[in-house]
Amino acid sequence: MSKADLIFINTCRDILQNGVWDTDYEVRPHWDDGTPAHTVKRFGIVNRYNLQEEFPILTLRRTALKNCIDEILWIWQKKSNNIHDLHSHIWDSWADETGSIGKAYGYQLAQKSVYKEGEFDQVDRVLYDLKHNPASRRIMTNLYNFSDLNEMHLYPCAYSMTFNVSGDTLNGILNQRSNDVLTANNWNVVQYAVLLIMFAQVSGLKAGELVHVIADAHIYDRHVDIVKEIINKEPLPAPKLVVDPDIKNFYDFTVDSFKLEGYEFHPLDKKIPVAI
Repeated sequence: MSKADLIFINTCRDILQNGVWDTDYEVRPHWDDGTPAHTVKRFGIVNRYNLQEEFPILTLRRTALKNCIDEILWIWQKKSNNIHDLHSHIWDSWADETGSIGKAYGYQLAQKSVYKEGEFDQVDRVLYDLKHNPASRRIMTNLYNFSDLNEMHLYPCAYSMTFNVSGDTLNGILNQRSNDVLTANNWNVVQYAVLLIMFAQVSGLKAGELVHVIADAHIYDRHVDIVKEIINKEPLPAPKLVVDPDIKNFYDFTVDSFKLEGYEFHPLDKKIPVAI
């Protein structure tokens, strides 16, 4: 039985049973018909995923692994802020006529700083420290650059990663200011689990624990019935993620470097609306 499913079920039940509705406030998100998109939320959700036990992808419904990986490579490997470098259409609503999402996500990771060891962007500094300074408690990235927020088409949701090496094991904390639980919760978990696995492999480490910290974990009003249907399903066994073992350079990974073995999931015959 997938532990990721159980975590998702418990998170959703906690929000639905103990959450607070924002219907008394004016809200920024809206549905495609212009109706305000209200949510029920819980503050300060913390979930832990042991990547040595299983790969944390949902079986309660399908999570599209290839698209998840394509987006995480778009941000962390290509360091792009243009949807023309992305193969899915998940960012189309926030892109301008040139395809740019502004000074967000990959743009921030590509910004360089000069250190005593040389010049690095955020990603390459992490990769350097994992190999040369694994005992450091300063291995982290941050996308929430206040001086550039006014030029971002969407403020970063998953905005910070902290990496920590314990012995021969790489652990990570993903900090997220906002999480649309139905559409994006497992999507983000899968992405950053894969990122942790990639960084561990190219650094000669084992991937350990991913801790997901969410400030505002919410379920949209039009998602409530779908969530209730999903969490009443019986979790299936977790699949196995197979990674090309020959890749030793982070920039050599592609979406085809990964495959799932034994991935079974429950079908979902409803289209999930996305608030923008």
